[in-house]
Amino acid sequence: MADTSEPRTPAQIEADIQRRRDVLAETLDEIGVRVHPKTIVGDAKAKVVSHVDHTLGRAYVEVNRVVSDVKAQFVDEEGAPRLERVVPVVVVVVGVVGLLALGTRRRRR
Repeated sequence: MADTSEPRTPAQIEADIQRRRDVLAETLDEIGVRVHPKTIVGDAKAKVVSHVDHTLGRAYVEVNRVVSDVKAQFVDEEGAPRLERVVPVVVVVVGVVGLLALGTRRRRR
């Protein structure tokens, strides 16, 4: 394909060269920022923080689900305690604490 446009003037060529130099300078500046050690460390820190936040968020949701499931075992839909489930658990906990207290008391003698 032959170029049928008019020949460019030296001023147009110089302006085009200057535009390309400016674009190249911007590109090089961007590359310099991206490969700078502080930028790399900052990006790595941001990825770690994001991963930790995501992991903690998932853990929070899972713990919240487990707590809700356990609570549902001991509280009815109206919020009243289910005594048929609460009393046996309390008896077991008191028994275990009592045995631990006796064991500690015997070791001290």
